[in-house]
Amino acid sequence: MFFRRVEIRIYLSFLKLLGLIRYLLLLFLGPLMLFSQEDCLLGIGGKDDEMIRTVFELTDEQIEQMRNWGAELQFRNEIFEIRAQNLLKNHAQSSVEDLLIMSHKYKALLDSMQNNIKLLDKRMLGIFTNDQYNLYIMLCNQVNRSPLYAPRSMNEK
Repeated sequence: MFFRRVEIRIYLSFLKLLGLIRYLLLLFLGPLMLFSQEDCLLGIGGKDDEMIRTVFELTDEQIEQMRNWGAELQFRNEIFEIRAQNLLKNHAQSSVEDLLIMSHKYKALLDSMQNNIKLLDKRMLGIFTNDQYNLYIMLCNQVNRSPLYAPRSMNEK
C-alpha cells in the first residue's frame, strides 16, 4: 500500500512536470510565433544583410549604417543571450515554482531581444527613401505581415 501511494505521487509529480513543460513551451514559443506573424521585420544584423542590400538597392551610406546597427544589435542581444543561458543553467534542477519564476524572467529577456530587433529595423527604415519604404510595405503586404512605422528622414534626396 505504501509503495502504491509513492507510485501515485511520483506519477502526479510527473504529470505536473509535463504540464509545466507544455506551459513553458507555450510561454517561450507562443510569443515568437505571434511576433513573427504580426510584424514585418527586416532582420538587420543577421544572415539577411546581403539580401536587404540587394532587394532595396541600398546606397553606400545606408550599407554602412546597416553594418553599424547590425553590430550594435549583436552587442545588445549578446548580453541578453548570456543572461538567458545563465538563467537556464542555474535552474536546470529547480522546483516547479522556481521554473515558473524562471520562465517569466526568460520571457522578459526574449522580449527585450525582440524590442532591440524592432528598434534597429525602425532606424534602418527611417533612412530608406520613399521608393525603398514603399517596396518594404509592398513586400510586407504580400506576406501578410504588418509593416513597421518608421519616422521618415527629413534629409531625403
